[in-house]
Amino acid sequence: MLTSEDLRFFYAISTQPSLTAAARKLNVTPPTVTQRLQAIEAKVSVKLVQRQARGISLTEEGYLLQDKARSILAEMDQLQTLMASKKNLINGTLKVLAPLGFGNDYIAPLVGEFQQQHPNLAVELELSDKPSWAESHRWDIIIYIGELRDSTLKLATLAPNQRFLCASPEYLSNKGTPASPRELKDHTCIALRENCEDVTLWRFTHTAGDDDNNSTEEQESIRITPTFTSNEGSVVKNWAIAGHGIIMRSEWDVQPELNSGALVRLLPDYSLPTADIVALLGTDTRARSARTTHFLQLLKDRFAQQPWLKNSHLRSR
Repeated sequence: MLTSEDLRFFYAISTQPSLTAAARKLNVTPPTVTQRLQAIEAKVSVKLVQRQARGISLTEEGYLLQDKARSILAEMDQLQTLMASKKNLINGTLKVLAPLGFGNDYIAPLVGEFQQQHPNLAVELELSDKPSWAESHRWDIIIYIGELRDSTLKLATLAPNQRFLCASPEYLSNKGTPASPRELKDHTCIALRENCEDVTLWRFTHTAGDDDNNSTEEQESIRITPTFTSNEGSVVKNWAIAGHGIIMRSEWDVQPELNSGALVRLLPDYSLPTADIVALLGTDTRARSARTTHFLQLLKDRFAQQPWLKNSHLRSR
């Protein structure tokens, strides 16, 4: 009869290109891998792995065992997590996915602080501005900023976040200050590629009032032709500070520069679509681990203070 250790061992082998690579991953010798695999094949009385000159391939039975092992091991890990959460133990591995810039500035320090508070905890932090929703189940918490298109996850708002149009005083002195969105076509614009959004379509809302205190909202969209584009927010912001053009950026990123005067907010009578900072989690609260629950509370507590509104910033750029 196969044991859980057999399943873990075989699954580790099945995800590697060769038995030698599997030995390195498992920190054992290649002969040990071969002998253990032969013992597992003897238990099930079928060939699971074909050895080839360039590596290994799974037989039909091997693929079947790989698929079942993945499912069984995931259920066992979930059961262990559930048992730990019942004891309110903060252990295991906290898996967090966050945007590149915000994750670097704000999430990484909090993750480090949280682990120091709970020495039995391991942390896996991945930074990406293009999250794969198909793999959302891999993460305990996903930090997200921007237009959210996936509605299958539970959302917890951590902080409000506006988007501002900004440029440096040097740029405005040389090129002038746009008085309306349509004048942006006569300016040098800089775009940040993130979250698969249409980053060259800038959408504005203008609230106009009359003498009777009635107000109406006017929508206006401008398709810019950016002179500069990048997938890294710090690059985009530094271009703007250096006087290269106009950017649209989140409040969390540019507020310190607005406070210092390095950047100037443009078109303040127009608002851009908000991009609240949120945490996305699995919908089953009963299966949520103690590490996830406590880290989420830490995020809520810290970001409720909106630290970017202060003059200091976590990283000089």
